[in-house]
Amino acid sequence: MNAVFRIRQTWIIARLLLRRVFLFRRSSWVYLLAMFPAVVFLAHGIQMKIQNQWTPSRVTPSALLESIREGAREDEVIEKAGIPIKDRSFQSKQKKQLRNMEYFDGERWWFLSFRDGILQYKHNQKLVDFTKDRLAFAGMFQFYYLRLAIFFGCLGIFANLFRGEMLDKTLHFWFLAPARREVLLAGKYLASVIAALLVFTVGAVLGFAMMLWPHHAAQVTAYWQDQGLSHLFSYISAAALGCMGYGSIFLAFGLLFRNPIFPSIVILFWENINGVLPTWLQKLSVLHYAQSLCPVPVPTNDSMPVLIRLLISPADPPSTFTAIFGFIILTALVLWVTSRIVRRLEINYNTE
Repeated sequence: MNAVFRIRQTWIIARLLLRRVFLFRRSSWVYLLAMFPAVVFLAHGIQMKIQNQWTPSRVTPSALLESIREGAREDEVIEKAGIPIKDRSFQSKQKKQLRNMEYFDGERWWFLSFRDGILQYKHNQKLVDFTKDRLAFAGMFQFYYLRLAIFFGCLGIFANLFRGEMLDKTLHFWFLAPARREVLLAGKYLASVIAALLVFTVGAVLGFAMMLWPHHAAQVTAYWQDQGLSHLFSYISAAALGCMGYGSIFLAFGLLFRNPIFPSIVILFWENINGVLPTWLQKLSVLHYAQSLCPVPVPTNDSMPVLIRLLISPADPPSTFTAIFGFIILTALVLWVTSRIVRRLEINYNTE
């Protein structure tokens, strides 16, 4: 039998399994994992829209607020900027008289903190901060989407490809089909990869869209014309690599272990300490390659401990070409080992 015939068999098996993978009730929680960022940014967008509708009519010029310096007295501030929109006075545990004032300049809220009548601290916050929201999406994508959502989603999809059939005592029907076991493995993997890619790439796109939705059209248009499309493509690529990589690992776990949960916990720990491992060990990680494709690094600051900063992002991320090539090699190696395992697999339902 030639390669074309094997490919046709693989696609037939994948097509048979696609409906089952998408409509399997036990996998419904995977959709919740994938759509969680979109829901979060939708709620944030609704909150921003409501805030824009309820902005105060009393506006203080930003030049006046910027001219106020720390050390100014309360009466000087009120004389210069006028009566604040919000004004709250209270006493601290140390018997210090504290007072917080809030002003609005049309685009930003200004917060002034006084102690014993003297201005101690002043800062402002944009009502709609596009840069801050993009950083928030980058953080959620790398902290939650890659490390948790895709990880556990692929665990639920791929680990049951063979283990679920063994528990249901239906695997022998597949083995009786006139197809090599490696072809069966490829068909099952292909069907699950297609399902995972659709679920998690669509989830990433929806989250990205919900992040952009509440912002001004001019800002969004400029972003699309500058870096928007490339950023979106990078997030989709990172999600796709994560699905394919974790999928191959959990497919192998479903064949090797009666309970793939415990080795999966080890992999979760390994992935999350990847940043502090030696460089050659970092390459044995899906997260190492997927995270390097993310267009915006996770926001950090110098006040963070060095260990936390290393855990957040790898010390020496690979280039895009190296990440894709290294990922292909890693995934191909895992699938090759899995094909050796499935070829020698013996069914014994009594031990399950």
